[in-house]
Parts: sequence; structure tokens; C-alpha cells
Amino acid sequence: MKAFALTNPEGPKQFEPVDIDKPQISDDEVLIQVKAISINPVDIKTSAGGAFYPKLKDDSPIIVGWDVAGIVTEKGDNVTDFEVGDEVFGMVNFPGSGKAYAEYVAAPASHLAIKPAQISLEEAAATTLAALTAWQDLTQQTTIEPNQKVLIHAASGGVGHFAVQMAKYLGAYVIGTSSASNREFVLSLGADEHLDYKSQNFEETLNDIDVAIDIVGGDNIAKNLKVLKTGGTLISNLGLKEEVAKEANAKGIDAKAYLVQSNGEDMKVLAQLLESGTIKPHVFKTYPFDQLAEAHKQVASGHTKGKVVLSL
Repeated sequence: MKAFALTNPEGPKQFEPVDIDKPQISDDEVLIQVKAISINPVDIKTSAGGAFYPKLKDDSPIIVGWDVAGIVTEKGDNVTDFEVGDEVFGMVNFPGSGKAYAEYVAAPASHLAIKPAQISLEEAAATTLAALTAWQDLTQQTTIEPNQKVLIHAASGGVGHFAVQMAKYLGAYVIGTSSASNREFVLSLGADEHLDYKSQNFEETLNDIDVAIDIVGGDNIAKNLKVLKTGGTLISNLGLKEEVAKEANAKGIDAKAYLVQSNGEDMKVLAQLLESGTIKPHVFKTYPFDQLAEAHKQVASGHTKGKVVLSL
């Protein structure tokens, strides 16, 4: 089968096409013929030698990627939820080695869900790591009460555009930040308010926020402490410095760093939300598999509205 191997994380030509054997599956896995792959910022960081590269560097070959949608072609002896021919989607073995940049992927059945019939394989692939992050942030790292004020940073991006839709579904009053050019997109997702991060300092404008979801990182994380109410929650998907955690504790704010985890039960919930139309992925651009490098460049630009997908 064809795959893309990471051969030089620090060079201009990071990936090389390779011909390798199809993966062998265990009793608890299925073999997926991949039809679509989603690209995430963590893919970019890993491929540049950061993020999870230290965990993957001893693999031979190094196959990056975690988000897939495709067709089950084999199933392990213990698998009961899926049959050969099923169209499935999921985030595979994250954090770990997903090996998604390939024509076939071995995936734990416990990380997958059946793709809703009315959703394309490209849309399904887009509703994986980013959507799981948003869902787990909003339902497992905090509890959203009706009419609570939820601040979502980078609201037009991969995680953000799902988080806006999900927070509205959960009954929140949603404030989203993005550039001015994406204002109408963010409002179309259901946000009640929009702030242009380039011209407006949210920490000087907002107050009494119940929950802040930070997908920006850096200095932005600490700024949330200025707008969160006592008893509020700050969730950072990009780590949390000790000094920020201490300041949050002193202010009575529950601050936490959270890394998304593969979870088939959560994927089944996402499938239901897709099927009902509660959430809809925005596929910004779809590239053919051979244009993996171009897809990476788009995501690395930081100016993607929604998700970037590879189609096989």
C-alpha cells in the first residue's frame, strides 16, 4: 500500500511516498481502507520535530496522522460493533501512533463510529480530533449550564468552529474570537457575539465569563483570568504554565490543561450530532492524497476556516 513517511522533520521536503505492507490487525481492531484524512495543527508540529515526534521517531517508517474515515475491509475476532463494508470514522490511537497517512489503517474498534449516511467521508474525517477536543472540553472538563457565558478563542478554526456549535447546543451564550474577515462565519455557527482579536482586546471588553476555551496558547491563556468570574473554568488545549495555574487558583478559577483522547463512545455521540444536523463540519479545502505537503502548508498558515482534508 502507499503511505507517506516522515523522513526529515527539519527539512523542506519532510515526507516521501513509500510502498509498505498493509498493517496486520489484532483481535480488537479493524482494517480501514482510508478514503479521507483530516490534518491538524498537531500533525504540523509533530512533522516539524515537535509535539509527538519524540514518541514516533523510533518507528520505521514514521507514519504521522490520526484522523481517518473509510471502509472496514477486515475485522478482528473480538469486534462486534462493525462489519466488513461499514463506513467508519474516528481518531486513531491518540495520543500515540495512529499511522493515518496511508491507504490502510489498523484501528481499535473502540476508537471508531459508523459514519452517518448523509455525511460525506470528507466531512466525517473532519469531525474527529477537532470535534472530539471540543466535545470533551465542554462535557468532560466542565459542565455547561443554560445561559452560561462561554468564550471560545480561534472560533473559526478546527476546534473552535465545533466548540461554538456544541456550546450553543448545550445552551450557552457563546462569544467567539477570530479575525474580522471570519466574523460572519463565526456568527453563522451560532455565536451570540464576535470579537476581532486583531482590533479588540477581549480582556478589556469582557467580564463574568463562566467558561473559556483557549486554543491559541501563549500569552492569551493568562488573559482569560481577567474575564473569568470566580468559580469559572479555563480550559487550555495547549498546556498551562505553573504561574498561570497559581494565579487562577488564587482567583478561585478552575484552570486546567487538557489533551484530547481517542474514544469510540464519544465518536458515536458526534455521529448522532452530525446525523441530527446539530453540528456541521466546515471543510475549508480538500486536497488529493498526493498533495499532503500542500495541505500541511495550508494548516501551518494559521488561516484555515474550519478543517483541511485529504481525499484518497
